[in-house]
Amino acid sequence: MKFTFAHNNQNVYDLEKSLEFYDKALGLKEVRRNVASDGSFILVFLSDGESKHQLELTWLRDWDRPYNLGDNEIHLAFKVDDFEGAHRLHSEMDCICYENKEMGIYFIKDPDGYWIEIIPTKR
Repeated sequence: MKFTFAHNNQNVYDLEKSLEFYDKALGLKEVRRNVASDGSFILVFLSDGESKHQLELTWLRDWDRPYNLGDNEIHLAFKVDDFEGAHRLHSEMDCICYENKEMGIYFIKDPDGYWIEIIPTKR
């Protein structure tokens, strides 16, 4: 028996804002969308175009407030080949929420408050 990663899911309050963020900040593109027949939810799958792993964004029609992530320390992590360029982009986007220069990493925050770790490809 062998298991392989398929996707991670995150619920989002404003789907269009999140799609714009993930495209601009990380280059993730929509590859699949599933809209409930009654319009109660939309699932959008994003891909980096290289790995098989995808990020699923779930939008719920009847959700009327931003998500409370509480003390949740779950995060995604992305490797990047141009760490300095990525840092400049994310600084311009004003989405860097934490840096650990000693470890050579930083985190950005998406519109819903989810943290995303940015790691240089070469360490």
